[in-house]
Parts: sequence; C-alpha cells; structure tokens
Amino acid sequence: MKFAPWLGAAALAFAGQATAQIVLNASSWVPPTHPITATMLTPLCQDIEKATAGRVKCNILAKAPVGAVQTFDGVRDGLMDLSFTVHGYTPGRFTLTEAVEFPFMADSSQVMSVAYQRVHERMLAKADEHKGVVALAVFTHGPGQIYHATKPIASLADLKGQKIRVGGGLINEITKALGAVPLLRPAPEVFEILKTGVADGVFFPKESVGSFKLTPVLKHATFVPGGLYNVSFVWIANPAKWNSIPAADRKLIEPLLGDALALRSGLAWDAADERGVQAMREGGLQIQTASPAFIEEIRRATAPLEQAWIERAKAKGVDGAAVLAALRAEIKKLAGK
Repeated sequence: MKFAPWLGAAALAFAGQATAQIVLNASSWVPPTHPITATMLTPLCQDIEKATAGRVKCNILAKAPVGAVQTFDGVRDGLMDLSFTVHGYTPGRFTLTEAVEFPFMADSSQVMSVAYQRVHERMLAKADEHKGVVALAVFTHGPGQIYHATKPIASLADLKGQKIRVGGGLINEITKALGAVPLLRPAPEVFEILKTGVADGVFFPKESVGSFKLTPVLKHATFVPGGLYNVSFVWIANPAKWNSIPAADRKLIEPLLGDALALRSGLAWDAADERGVQAMREGGLQIQTASPAFIEEIRRATAPLEQAWIERAKAKGVDGAAVLAALRAEIKKLAGK
C-alpha cells in the first residue's frame, strides 16, 4: 500500500507539534557557583522540566545578555525569559518593595522571604510595580551586615564618613542616616572597589563574603542581630514567553512559584550564609556582634525612615503602616516567637 507524500509530511508536522517544547532562556548575573544560580535558579529549572514532563525546560545562558542593573528591562523586552533582579538597582522605579528593607526585621532569609511573599501578594501586588514582567515570587537575601577593609565598626562614630558599597533601595538612606557615604554598585564589582580603595567597606549578607571571595580585601565584620537591613529581590519572567506556555503546563508549574519559590530562595540563602561565616573564619576576619549601645544608635538614627516610607506608600494608595504591621506579624509567626 502506497502513501501519498503529503501524508508523510503531515504526519511529521503533527509529531513535531505533539512534542513541541517551550525553552525558557534563563539568565543569572551572578557566577554559576553563587547560591542564586546554583541552589535556586538551577533547581527551579530542573523542577519545571520535571513537573511538565519535559514540555517546558530552561536554557541557562552561559553569560547574562545584560548587566545586573538592566535585568528588569532585559526580561521585559525579551532579551531573556527568566531571571531575578534587585529592586534597588533601579532607583525610583520601586517604592513598596522597600517595606522589607528596614533594620532588625529577621534573623533568617527563609522567614523573611516567605513573610514578604505572603504580604506582597496580599497587600502590595495590586499596585503593579512589576508592570511589564510576570512576578513569580519576591524574596530577600539574609540579614545584611557590616564589613570593613581596615578597622572594626563598633559605633556610629566608626562609620562616619566611610565610603560603603550598598546594593540600592532603602539601604541608601540607612547608610546616610548612619553618617556613612553610600556607593551604589552591583555585587560583582565589590571586590575591585574594595581592593582599589574606592570603597572602605560594604554592607552585605553573610553569604556574599564567601560567594564573591572577599576575604582577601576585608578584615572586620560586625553582625547586627535581625540585620542592619535587607535587600528585596524578585523572580521575573517575560510575559509573552510565559504566556506561550500552555495553560495546563502553567498550572503544573504554579506550585513551584509564590510561597514555594520564596521558601526555596530563603532556605538556600540561609545555608549560604552559614558557609559565608565559615569563609570569614577561614579567611581570618575579626567578627564581633553589635553591642546593645550600637544597636540603639542604629535604631535612633534610622527611626525617621519608617515614617517617610509610610508617606511614600500612601502616595501609591497603600497603607504602609498596615503593611509593616502585617509583615512583622507574619515574621513573628513564622519564626515561632
């Protein structure tokens, strides 16, 4: 029995459609060994592929098409399909995400990130600050701490006039309130600016000292209980590419997002923070915990920033005081306090 040639072509076309695969070009602007890439993005991509039986998978790009600061726009414009960004890297674009960045919030990224995701979804997402992308989950790094290249930091007097690298967002204002000079730079640039003396110190989570191999250019660390600050992150996807995923597969991916993705990110960061402390000890950093007197100095210096943020949130139609109260209540509940 003979088959018409067009039947064979049609069969091949149908087979191609049946096995069509959505490939998400995923991008990370930190090194492959950084916990965001190695223990958050890569496992997320693996789980997406597993959940959809291979119909949706990631191609993790060997090099980010754009720098850290341009990531939001890069995802929006389709230069990559899946990535993450720091809200504070684009000053003026985000206001409400600063809710999570105040001092003394939490001792754990896991607790902070899940609380943040829940409150964001409930109270902040409606303001649509992520317009242009699909926000898959928000999260924070571990509690931010104080590091210096040459001297211990035990009071505000020690910080006065010091040039401190920060990642943007509320930490800019916190740094000014503490009497230091903020230098806004992406994380991958920190080693060089410390090495050359452009910066005297850096505010970073514990993880970053190890991840960015900073022990040769740092001598002192001061840990602030609850964190001197936090930095707000978001996982984002390109809307056109995300919506090209069949609805049935998006439903299968959904349990990996939101709370689950915030939890994944927080757990990974807490584990990385532990490794960061070990790297500091091995590198010979002198580590101290902020004294009650220093903590009180920080509290007094930064207290006015909260009311100022509440006013900025009000301008966006959001009750900032209620958001902060909800956030702190959720943190307390998750921390079991």
